[in-house]
Amino acid sequence: MSSSISHRKLFSALGALAFAASVQAADDPVTPAIPGVAAGGVIIELIKDGFKGTEGPIGYTDGSLLFTETNDNRITRIAPDNTVSTFLENSNGANGLALNANGELIAVQTLKPQVGIVYPADKQKTFAENFEGVGFQRPNDVVLHKSGAIYFTDSGTRPTKENPNPPPSHPGVFYISPTGELKRLVNDIERPNGIQLNKDETVLYVANTLGENILAYDIAADGSISNRRNFAKLDGWKQDENGWSSGADGLAIDDSDRLYVASNAGIEVFSPKGEALGVIVLPKKPQNIAFAGTDKKTLFAVGRGAAYKIPLLAQGYKGRAK
Repeated sequence: MSSSISHRKLFSALGALAFAASVQAADDPVTPAIPGVAAGGVIIELIKDGFKGTEGPIGYTDGSLLFTETNDNRITRIAPDNTVSTFLENSNGANGLALNANGELIAVQTLKPQVGIVYPADKQKTFAENFEGVGFQRPNDVVLHKSGAIYFTDSGTRPTKENPNPPPSHPGVFYISPTGELKRLVNDIERPNGIQLNKDETVLYVANTLGENILAYDIAADGSISNRRNFAKLDGWKQDENGWSSGADGLAIDDSDRLYVASNAGIEVFSPKGEALGVIVLPKKPQNIAFAGTDKKTLFAVGRGAAYKIPLLAQGYKGRAK
């Protein structure tokens, strides 16, 4: 009799565990079905939470992902097996990252605002720290052109709880030529943030955090830009206690020239013509995104202290690290 009761208790316990597991699985975030981009129902994996200032992800040469923890002044590495380690301490508050042909990491930096090489140590170099004598305020994101030219954003200043009355903001989009000449290309975007190139590097995309649309510009042979236009309307456009914002931040492209945008809505995906294809919703709003891994079929998202790994059908563009 006691044996029968024990068996019933065991089966009941096993059933409860199985039910709990099924509930947990049902609660896992999954991808929507986006033709050519994502198979529906694929689990979005949380690698780790609790990072400090999640920004600047980029696929590294060994198949790992690097990203910046701006608040903790370091660059962090996520290995292919999800092992997390410190890649670089004392990064000068590195935010956005780019990787050149020599394997050097170029970063826009926020503690002492500047743009330059942060790794390896013996190659560290500053390219620019002010424009026409006025120091940068919040260098935000960067992308490297095949010519060796650098495009980067400075998002300016904004009121915070810690600093409700910051200095006047002077945001901009900047260009450093292959010979080192610094130019300001744009000064009329409220809060320029993520920056990206299309595959053939004839179009420059800029995310305006306070705007409803991703902006696009044509790139001329001399690196200058023209023909500003609204490329894609963002689903993340909404009003909160701070006013209207799309939350537009990091940008990525895949091998079919689709554009991926981190926004208030999640990761919004657009065709090369700016047509909305779908949104990958995450438990925490993403700040920045990048394809990584040896086959670049994994999209990583970082934001609000969390890092996520999203297996996709689409493959990231292999022509450059970002």
